[in-house]
Amino acid sequence: MLGRGRRPRRSWCPRAGARRSRSGSTTRGSAASPTSTSPASSSPTCSAATRARGPRCAGASWTSPACSLRMGRLMSFLIREDWMLLWSQGLGQNWGQNILMRCLLQAKRVLKSGGKFVCLTLAESHVLALLLSEFRFGWDMNIQAIASESSKKSAFQTFMVVMVKGKMGAVQTIKSSLDQSAEYCNMKQATAVIRALGNENIVRESYSSGVDVLLSLRDLQLGAIGDLKVIVPGRRRQFILGEQETSLYCYKAVLLDAKKQTETFVYHCGVFIVPKARAQEWLFASAEGQWHVVESAKAARLIMVFLDSRHANIDMDIIKKDLSPLVKDLEPGNPEEEAPIPFMMAGDGVKQRDILQEATSELTGPMVVEDVVYENADGDQGSMPEKMFRRLIFGRSSGLVQSEALLIRDPHSDETDKKNKNASATSKKRRSKKGSKNSLRVDHSFLGSSYHSGIISGLSLVASALGAASTSGEKVSTTVIGLGAGCFPMFLRGCLPFVDIEVVELDPLVAELAKKYFGFSVDEQLKVHLGDGIKFVEDSVAANHSVSNGSGSNAIKILIIDVDSSDLSSGLSCPPENFVEDPFLQKAKEFLSEGGLFIINLVSRSSSVREMVVSRLRAVFEHLYSLQLEEDINEVLFASPSERYLDVNNLDAAVTKLKDLLKFPVDVESDIKKLQRLQ
Repeated sequence: MLGRGRRPRRSWCPRAGARRSRSGSTTRGSAASPTSTSPASSSPTCSAATRARGPRCAGASWTSPACSLRMGRLMSFLIREDWMLLWSQGLGQNWGQNILMRCLLQAKRVLKSGGKFVCLTLAESHVLALLLSEFRFGWDMNIQAIASESSKKSAFQTFMVVMVKGKMGAVQTIKSSLDQSAEYCNMKQATAVIRALGNENIVRESYSSGVDVLLSLRDLQLGAIGDLKVIVPGRRRQFILGEQETSLYCYKAVLLDAKKQTETFVYHCGVFIVPKARAQEWLFASAEGQWHVVESAKAARLIMVFLDSRHANIDMDIIKKDLSPLVKDLEPGNPEEEAPIPFMMAGDGVKQRDILQEATSELTGPMVVEDVVYENADGDQGSMPEKMFRRLIFGRSSGLVQSEALLIRDPHSDETDKKNKNASATSKKRRSKKGSKNSLRVDHSFLGSSYHSGIISGLSLVASALGAASTSGEKVSTTVIGLGAGCFPMFLRGCLPFVDIEVVELDPLVAELAKKYFGFSVDEQLKVHLGDGIKFVEDSVAANHSVSNGSGSNAIKILIIDVDSSDLSSGLSCPPENFVEDPFLQKAKEFLSEGGLFIINLVSRSSSVREMVVSRLRAVFEHLYSLQLEEDINEVLFASPSERYLDVNNLDAAVTKLKDLLKFPVDVESDIKKLQRLQ
């Protein structure tokens, strides 16, 4: 018996339906019937006799011999393919649980579907807790009290627990005939069992309700989501990885089996670590985003592990060492024959980094300006062995570079170097460090983002109107919502001298960093307004109405939305959602008056969010075009309220016209091939 109890007095014969008394005679009964099953004798002689008789019993098909374990304490059990009986006596909590666990693992291995495991126990808390958790998934469980003769009542109540092996992963509530109103040998003991069963059924109902309950690693090992050794396409489940006794830390994790099983996987299993700073991004926080990561990782099974404040300042090698034995239990197939599980983490491929300034704004949050050299940078910058770039990064979206500019040698610094050629060695040393930085400047003829190039190429849609303005000397009004580092407005000013540019930036600190580190400057052609972009458009529409007196304007206008979102959990990284809601879209249409282009830099990994944005634009604008950039998450949308200025009938000629207008080189032909009209 599990726990303390009296020595059993009857031996049990494995022949189905037979029970042997002390005198050696047998009586008929049913091994599957709880009321007719007796415990095995603790006598070594009887155990040996049982082993000898077992193979000759009719209908028995033994896959494991009867066992007797004796170390001052005793537990006997018999196993075959369709049932198992367990009886123990005097097992302490620690030693007994270890032996019991070995028995349970043996039972699970041997019993086939429909097989029964019968356990007679006093249902002590540690024993009952082990049985309830180990047989939670894929087993039907029934528990009842064994009645005793009134003349031989014990101080303890004996219970029979019957587990029937069923479908892996299925969760069934426990069936029980126990009733608090009934009389038991020990009411306190029975009440504790009834309470434990009630709590367990609450847990089981939550698992079977369909809610994405946070499982433990042990739950997964017990078959909560099916066989872990088998890849199930499209399987996704959240769980907790690690326990206090088995690992240094606990981790929130998600197991994902690739939706499409192909032969092109690079890894059969991989671990993707998500740092705390990026855990709330749509790419990692949403199910749809996580499937994108699985596809990019090229792993048949991906285990996504999320770090939090508990893992702050912990060396990544320690994290990986802690995770390695845990994820090994989740590896599909035969681990001995597979390659080691790789660890992956989002990186930016930076070879060299020099942080120029870290700043924090109440509006934007933490920001970093840095100079970097990429691992795969190419080209020759004169005496510079590698290309260097200056980047502006917003902390709220650390995985994305907000702005990037190419640094080149300043020709003025070369003249200064010539003048100081004969300077003393001491003065050269004093100027060496400072001079190396001052000799570089931002190249405003370079577009660091491919979507900026796409915006310029998309102007082919209105190339004729731009050409007419350039010829007549008329200025084309261009409004850009979102300054960033100011690289795009500076490029636009130098590339198309006939445009008047007004930039609207909400955060004064962003404008300050653009001027200080990225060479941004204002003049009559390029102005900056500090304030809310939506309100700027609304005020412009109101001002135009007050001065136009109902007459339409003949001037083409361009409105560009290039703003990132502070809410990364929405699935829309650019722009913020209020820029694609109907009230603002209607104002944008009025802002363009009779024609022009409304351009949006759209960044969304969610196909449903992207379709929502496109649907809203279609409802407001008569013409809508998309330029989807290869190997990039950016999509540039071009909308127009009418075809008044559009060159849609002959785009090839329009491309030629635009290229003649551009002062800086842009690969317009390549970009325009990707332009599609959205019906």
